[in-house]
Amino acid sequence: MRIAIGGDHAGFPLKSTIIEAVRALGHEVTDHGCHDETPVDFPDISREVCTAVTSGKADRAILVCGTGVGASIAANKMPGIRASICHDRHSAHQCVEHDDVNVMCIGAKIVGAWLAVDLVRAFLAAEFSTDEDCRRRVRKLMEMERAFSRAAE
Repeated sequence: MRIAIGGDHAGFPLKSTIIEAVRALGHEVTDHGCHDETPVDFPDISREVCTAVTSGKADRAILVCGTGVGASIAANKMPGIRASICHDRHSAHQCVEHDDVNVMCIGAKIVGAWLAVDLVRAFLAAEFSTDEDCRRRVRKLMEMERAFSRAAE
């Protein structure tokens, strides 16, 4: 898979560990920054990373900020993105299996490097369920997105 990765200055220290883990699993990585601990705004990084997914340049993405909250909020503002904060292995795979999540958000100040690697493994190994209940619910999410996007115009 092609994986877009990005994070703000709070996520920077953990981002290199995540990139190494993704590459070790045999996936292609695109690093969208940031590239040092100089403060940056997480919405800018989230937009760039999520655009890679919505444009088809990446299959999934991983965002890293201090808590994962800001990155998740920013990512979920973008049509076509279903982002989830994942701080445990179960959520990291189930969010893909049940909700077809395409962006995992991790809090670098919440999880350590060893857990982040486990989260990456679980997220990237997961596949969207063929169960009709899961598929129906995700279709409803997409319908909500379209309806509310049109209402905002």
